Amino acid sequence: MHVHHHFILHKPFGYLSQFVNNQNKRRNKKLLGELSDFPEGTMAIGRLDESSEGLLLLTTDGLVSAEVTSKKVEKEYYVQIDGEVTDGAIQQLKNGIEIHLKSRKYTTLPCKVQRLNPAPDFEARVKKIRDERHGPTSWLSITLREGKFRQVRKMTAAAGFPTLRLIRVRIGSILLDELPSGQSIEVDDFGIEG
Repeated sequence: MHVHHHFILHKPFGYLSQFVNNQNKRRNKKLLGELSDFPEGTMAIGRLDESSEGLLLLTTDGLVSAEVTSKKVEKEYYVQIDGEVTDGAIQQLKNGIEIHLKSRKYTTLPCKVQRLNPAPDFEARVKKIRDERHGPTSWLSITLREGKFRQVRKMTAAAGFPTLRLIRVRIGSILLDELPSGQSIEVDDFGIEG
C-alpha cells in the first residue's frame, strides 16, 4: 500500500503554488520545493497567487485535493486593504459583489466578512507594504466557500478598497496558527470539516 504524505505550509510572499516550472517565462520564479525537501509527487491543493501568503495544504494524494477544494469547505482570509473600510463596503462584500472573471461578469456568493480590530499581528512581509503615512489601512476577515481566480482581491477592489496584503488563515478546521512563514509540518491527515 502506498503511504501518502500531507503537509501544512505557511506559503511566503513571492512563491508560486507549484513545484514544477512548466513555463520557461517563469524561470526566475520561486517554487515551493525550495522551502523544504518534500517527497516526490507532492502537490499543492488549490493555490495562493504569488503575492498571497498563508495556509497552503500539500499532499501526495490527488484524491484529497478534490475534497479540500470543494465548495463544502470554508477558506478564511485576513485581508489588509487600502483605506478606512466602510460598513457599506462590508455589507456589499457579504451579500455578493460583481467581479470580472476573464471577459464575463460574475457575482460572488454571499460570504462572511468582519472587521479585524485590533489588526492581526503578522511578521512584516519581505516586500514592504506602504506604511500608514500614505493613509489608513483596514484589516478584514473574509470567509468563502468558493475560490475563483484572485477572487478576494477582485472583491475588495470592486468594493473600492484594493487589497494590500492577503493571508489565508484557515481551510475548514485547519488553522495557520503560529506556523512561521516558509515553515511546514507533516500531518497524518487533514481531517477537514467545513
